[in-house]
Amino acid sequence: MKPIRLVCGTRATYDDFPQKTALGRSLSLFRHATPPQLMLFDNNSAGLSSIYNYAIEQSRNDPAILVFLHDDLHLCDFYWMDRIRDAVTQFDIVGLAGNTRRLPGQPSWFFRDASFTRDDAQYLSGVVGHGSGFPCTNMSIYGPPGRECKLLDGLLLAADSERLIASGLTFDERFDFHFYDLDFCRQAESRGLRMGTWPMSVVHESAGSFGTPAWRGGYERYMQKYMGV
Repeated sequence: MKPIRLVCGTRATYDDFPQKTALGRSLSLFRHATPPQLMLFDNNSAGLSSIYNYAIEQSRNDPAILVFLHDDLHLCDFYWMDRIRDAVTQFDIVGLAGNTRRLPGQPSWFFRDASFTRDDAQYLSGVVGHGSGFPCTNMSIYGPPGRECKLLDGLLLAADSERLIASGLTFDERFDFHFYDLDFCRQAESRGLRMGTWPMSVVHESAGSFGTPAWRGGYERYMQKYMGV
């Protein structure tokens, strides 16, 4: 059985991670017979795409189910490892929230245009809690999970490393903290990989940073790469 390997970049120190990050606190609670592996990039200032690609490359000779995730994510599901294993038997790339369609110029899986218009509910999939812990402050019920999607949210992405390597799929390092997830999904689609959401109880501390200068710079690069399509 392949190990589950969490890949996470954090600005926290190695010693602070277990107590001062949502993910670190979550992991300290679990006592699995076969615990997950943690590839932690502490004191990190590198783009997420670069550290995720490093993890993919390292898995060439040490295959695993790779889970790329943010450090501000609380894992509230007692059976989250089972959920991940089940999910990768159904989809090549797994996320927690996403969109079943993709539109020209779409700046996010959630929004359908640059004016941040929410896409129609019929196309959205997944459930994510928001807040500083459990119980969460509020919950976004986007739509039924377990649906095949075109775009996934990057707060958590999981895949079997052997499928990634066989398909040649990596993250584009032009996208460091924004649009790495949308680009990754578009590359996956072009390679014929199936993507979808899966039910798993999590609470995300961040509300996102749409519209910031860094985000807009990423959007411009994304539009340039795909010629606005």
